[in-house]
Parts: sequence; structure tokens; C-alpha cells
Amino acid sequence: MPSRSRQMVLDLQPVARWGGRREGAGRKAGAVRRDPHARRALLALRNPCHVTLKVKRGIPSLRSRPLVRAFESSLRVACERGRFRVAHYSVQRDHVHLIVEAASARDLACGMKSVGARLARAVNRVFGRRGAVLADRFHLHVLRTPREVRNAIAYVLLNARRHAAKLGLRIDPRSRVDAASSGRWFDGWSTRMPPAADPPAVSKARTWLLRVGWSRRGLVGIGEVPGGERG
Repeated sequence: MPSRSRQMVLDLQPVARWGGRREGAGRKAGAVRRDPHARRALLALRNPCHVTLKVKRGIPSLRSRPLVRAFESSLRVACERGRFRVAHYSVQRDHVHLIVEAASARDLACGMKSVGARLARAVNRVFGRRGAVLADRFHLHVLRTPREVRNAIAYVLLNARRHAAKLGLRIDPRSRVDAASSGRWFDGWSTRMPPAADPPAVSKARTWLLRVGWSRRGLVGIGEVPGGERG
């Protein structure tokens, strides 16, 4: 009769398992949180939006002519996506302002993801660099009234004048459109401006507020300083 073999016992070390929440664990917050991840404002189809994209520190000025032209060239492809469109923009030293329309919050997020990616690629290509470009997710202000929209248009297209005024710099009194903005395609100036020689890098607005409603608060003067007196 065969003998019964004795079962061996394996001396295994216990597996370390998660022992609950520990102080200091988890991903560390960045040094500066420009736009905390709070719930976005409700977005309706009729409301255009003022959006701001900011780039990381150390990136050369975005207002260099090659970068502005590269961004505009890319934006011509992305300014109209059916349910998302870019109606106005201006490029500043370390940020970009845009006024956009979107059919829903999801369409806004997808559209801005495309615009942000195009800006990042243009920055890296023009400045010969690699890596992340955007500092944080975009800042959003939903525009709900004709006055808000009118002020936002002036703020975006004349933003360079605003920055110059804040720095105490001399502001050119002559009527000039900022070359780093979509102002040359804007038809709402209070004075007649020469037509642009190049095709627009923006889309025609479809919402009533951005097509007609804003103008009931007055056309935009090329000499205005946003936040100050109207020119």
C-alpha cells in the first residue's frame, strides 16, 4: 500500500497592501493654480464665451511676427468646426484671448482642446523647443448680455492698448489695428478701416448676441482703451 506524502508548507512573505490614507500622499499641487478645477459656468447655445489661454513661464513672447502668422495659419483650419467656432482673438505676450461660440460644454471643451494643441505646436515649431506649452486649462467667461459681449470684443481686440496703458507706456493715438489680433477682419469699428489683404482666420458669428446684439451698445472705437475711456 503506497504511503501518503506529507503536504509541504510554503513560507511566503505577506504582501504589502494599501493601509489607508496617509498624510502627504498623492499628487502634489503645482506652485500656482491659475484656474482651479471648479465647476464651469452653465453654457447655452445662445451665449458666446470669452476664453483665455495662458502659456508657461520662460516661453518667448507670443507676439513675435512668425509665431502670430503660424498660429493664424493653423487657426484658419480650426476656427470653424460646425458646433464650435472662433469669432475673435488677440495674441499677447504670454496669453491668447478668444471669443468663441459652442453648441454645448462638450463642444467647447473639444474645440478649445484643438485650438490649444495648435497653439502649442506653433510655439514649439517657431521657437525650436519641445515640451508642454500651456500653463493650465483655459479660463472661461460666459457672455450673457449685449453689454458684456460688446465689452468683451473691445477687450480682446484692443487688449494690447490696455496692457500698454497699465504699464504707463505711450499709446499710439493713430487708428491702427493690432496686427496680432483678428481686428483687421472685424466690421464693427466705429471708423471705416481698410479691408484686410489676407483671408480671415476667424469664423462668422451665428449667435444673435455676437452678430447683432452687441452693436446696440455702440460700435467699437479703434482708439479705446478697454476698462478706460472710449475713444
